[in-house]
Amino acid sequence: MTRTPGSVDPGLDRPPVLVLGLGNRLLTDDGFGLDLLEELERDAEGSWGNHVEFVDGGTQGLMLLKDISQRPAVLILDAVDRGGNPGAVHVLRAEEVWGTRFSKSTTAHEGNAGELLAAAQLLGECPEQVAVIGAQPEKVATGIGLTESARSALRPALLHAKSIVNEFVARYV
Repeated sequence: MTRTPGSVDPGLDRPPVLVLGLGNRLLTDDGFGLDLLEELERDAEGSWGNHVEFVDGGTQGLMLLKDISQRPAVLILDAVDRGGNPGAVHVLRAEEVWGTRFSKSTTAHEGNAGELLAAAQLLGECPEQVAVIGAQPEKVATGIGLTESARSALRPALLHAKSIVNEFVARYV
């Protein structure tokens, strides 16, 4: 599967569904979205063909607007703090995304799902379908690797992610 952000297969009528991982692996549970992205891509093994593009957005922040533009659907994988128990899996659809408070970024190189989607919406670039899957972080501090609670959330989050991507692909292919 090609990992060139924003690339479009000339044989497709529209750009592929985007699965975008966000986070920073140097900040413990903030790396959850990136670990989940790797799990999903490995588990998919090309089963969606060129209809899905996986992008490691890391901490690119608003630079990722170009990747979201013109997509029929986007699934964002990120650490999502909703004040729940550590490791709780959060699955947010469009309406819930807009109503969720995400922590504020302090630079343009940081970013979270909420700010990225709000900017896309403001610019008229927001996809028709949006979903965010994340886990409640236990710890976001300097350190490499997920906490046990975040690690235990990977499998259930993976199942939700596969279901949503299947739904998006069925709808737009």
